[in-house]
Parts: sequence; C-alpha cells; structure tokens
Amino acid sequence: MSFSREKRQETLIYLVLWGLIFIAPVLSLSVRTASDDGQAFNWSEVLMVWREYGIFLAAFLIHNHLLAPLLVYRQRRTLYISVVVMLVALFAFYQCSTRPDDMGRHMPRHEMTDNRLPSPMDGHRPPEFEGHRPPEHEDHRPPELEGQHSPKFEGKRPPIVFSQHDTVATIVLILMLLANLGVKTYFKQRNDQQLMAELEHKNLEQRLEYLKYQLNPHFLMNTLNNIHALVDIDPEQSKESIIELSKILRYVLYESNHERVSMTKEREFMDNYCHLMRMRYGDKLSFSVTIPDNGTGVSVPPLLFVSFVENAFKHGVSYQKPSFIAIDCKRYKDKHDNERLLWICRNSKHPRPDTSAMPSQGGVGMTNIRQRLDLIYGNDYTLGNKETEDTYEVILDIPLG
Repeated sequence: MSFSREKRQETLIYLVLWGLIFIAPVLSLSVRTASDDGQAFNWSEVLMVWREYGIFLAAFLIHNHLLAPLLVYRQRRTLYISVVVMLVALFAFYQCSTRPDDMGRHMPRHEMTDNRLPSPMDGHRPPEFEGHRPPEHEDHRPPELEGQHSPKFEGKRPPIVFSQHDTVATIVLILMLLANLGVKTYFKQRNDQQLMAELEHKNLEQRLEYLKYQLNPHFLMNTLNNIHALVDIDPEQSKESIIELSKILRYVLYESNHERVSMTKEREFMDNYCHLMRMRYGDKLSFSVTIPDNGTGVSVPPLLFVSFVENAFKHGVSYQKPSFIAIDCKRYKDKHDNERLLWICRNSKHPRPDTSAMPSQGGVGMTNIRQRLDLIYGNDYTLGNKETEDTYEVILDIPLG
C-alpha cells in the first residue's frame, strides 16, 4: 500500500466525520420541524450553528495541514507544542470576545420592562410605593440628552473571562486536535511498518540472491572437477558430459532466477546432474529417484536439493566398493490439514581417513542451504539426519504453497 493511498484513506475519514458534524443540525431541525406542525424550517438557525462549527473546522485544517506534520513527520516537539498553545489561546480569546454586546438579550422578560438593574426588594414594596422609584434609581439627564438611551443601563460587552460555554468549547477543540494527531500518527506508523516490511522483504531477496550466487559457483566448480577427472578416465564420455553440463548450466542460468520452480524441472536438473556424476563411477553406483506423479503440481525453491545430492556423491560413493544413492520424495498432510513435502536422500557410507567431513558437518553448500531454509521457511521446516554404520540419511520436511 503506497503512501498516497494512506493519505486518501485519512482524508476520507476526515470528510466523513466533518460531513456528519455539519449535517447533524439540519437533521435535528428537520426532526423538530416535523414534530411541530406550526414551526417552519429556519435556515438561519442552521447557518448560525454552521458558523460556530466553521471556527472548529478552521482550527482543524490549520492543525492537520500545518501543525501536526511538525510533530508526526519532523519530530519538532517544542515548536509544535508552542504553536498549538498559541492556537488554543487565540481560539479561547475569540470565544470570549464574540459574546453578544446587548446583555438585555439574555435577561428574563420581566426584567426587561424597565431600564434598571433588578433589586432584591422587587415584589416586597408596599402598594403605596407602586410606580415610584427611589431617588437613586432616577435617571437625571440634561434636557439635551432626553430621548437618548442611558449609557448607565445600556447592554455592555462582558469582561474577557471564561464562561461555561467557553470552557466547553476550548475542551472540545483540544480533544479534536488530539484526535487529529492520533489519526495522523496511526497512519504514519502503519505506513512506516509497511515500508519496513518492504525493506525486510528486499533484504531477504538480496540475501537469497547472494546465497544462490554463492551456491552456483561452488556447485559448478565441483562439476568441472568431475568432468576433468572424467577426461582422464574416458575421453569419449567426457564429450557426453559436456552436453550434460550445458543442460545443467541452462537450468542454473535461466530457471534458478525464479523464486519457485516446478518439482518436475528440479527433478530433471537432478537427473542431469546425477547422469553426469555417474559417468565417473560406472556400474558400481546404484542411483534411484522416487517422486509420486513426477512432482506434478509441486513447486519448490530452485537448487534446494542439489547440495544434499552433491554431498551424497562426495561422501557416500566409492570407486572400489558398490555404492548407492536413493532419493525418496512424498507429499502428505499434517494435523492442521496443510500439505507438506518430505524429501529423503539416503546414501551408502564408506570408511574414510577423515570421517568428520560428513554432510551434516560441512561445506559451503550445506551452510548456504541451511541459511536459505531459514530465510524462506523460518521455523516451519525440519532438517535432520540419521546415520548407521553403513548408511547416511538426510531428511527435509518443508511446507508446500
């Protein structure tokens, strides 16, 4: 998933949320109008609410496009916190400074009947004082000011202090900014995780390619050594061995570049390799391969089994004594009904001066094959061996698919 797609998903979330916020007043007024037949739909009320929401939307846009990237993408915490505090302070000042100028709009109707402040004595004066005002409440103005409103009792702008409405609005703004920061951080972390996964996958591919490139020269070097030995034994067969070598090189150059190859091609490759190797040993070597259905429908990593076969020829075949190499492969399903492949290579074992260099111990090829198995299958494979006095067996269990 690319970063542009992450950005589109984030933008879609914001559009849906703000769309629901702005449509809520319309739906609320529509329901109220439908329940009261005598009340008409008043768009002025909706516009008044939208004007209030517009301040929050403006603050959100500033935070989303200018401030949040400072923290999420640039890690400039001090600058981000400073500017956000300024934004919240400006919002709070705006909320306090935009209260209605006419305090009379917020006074009860019975207190708007005269131009005086309400008195605790209202409702407790004797009847003879009804209609009279104490001298201190009289409005003594010069004649030239008659007909004008008294500034003493005119509605005034309230002081710049937090009211309950201002406090709630500021808290809502802070929560909105935190939610915006959380959403942006979530998408940033998810994008980072995907980039990390892509880098790990590319690193895995590069390591696998390195192992294959290291394996191919090692394998070809041994093959050329065998052909060189065959030239001394039988020059005519050495010509045929060059043809077999060309088939092997074709597979190594063109097929091993794929991530997976069919088991059929892998078997053909092993057959060509074994045919080339058997030319050196003649009839003293017995070689057999058993693969159900010739490996049809099975795909495996290329050059996965050749190192085992190579070690079987190197450590299990003798020029003086009869030897054998038997490869048995079968498919089965485990207890979780997952299909797996069991590959077994069994070869004869002959006493050698140096018995420590057995297939389980050495070689660049075996080291590489273990590393490849770790990279490809992780812990979902089994590689083991069984050894008797005259046989050696390698067992590989891998998942299919």
